[in-house]
Amino acid sequence: MRLTQFSDNALRCLLALGLQPEQVVSINVIAVQMGMSHEHLMKVVHRLHDLGYVETRRGRHGGVRLLKAPADIVLGTVIRQTEDNLDLVECFNAETSRCPIAPACQLAGMLDEALSAFLGVLDRYTLADALVNGSALVPLLRSTRT
Repeated sequence: MRLTQFSDNALRCLLALGLQPEQVVSINVIAVQMGMSHEHLMKVVHRLHDLGYVETRRGRHGGVRLLKAPADIVLGTVIRQTEDNLDLVECFNAETSRCPIAPACQLAGMLDEALSAFLGVLDRYTLADALVNGSALVPLLRSTRT
């Protein structure tokens, strides 16, 4: 299982915001701190806003901040909402599958079980759990000074 860059950036954005949950942080600052593309982060923030995780503000003092407490952001849910396709193999989608052995294959069920286990583990953790070592994360953020 490999997460898309979109989900990775969504999680890192939430981490950056979770380090200062009451602050409005500019998207540019997060992009620099986390080494992300500003344009890609804009799309991620838009999606996180649509999902109700963040609030965005326009203007000179604009930016983004968490709308939910880190303890209320379940990582498994974030992954389900930011991954556009959790089909590990072609036959997970009956409409598009061209696999000739799909009707008798046991592998799909095993892979589905593995995916459920993966997401189940992430369902046990929140953003707050990922921020437990926040004081060690802060010095690792890239400097926003130019």
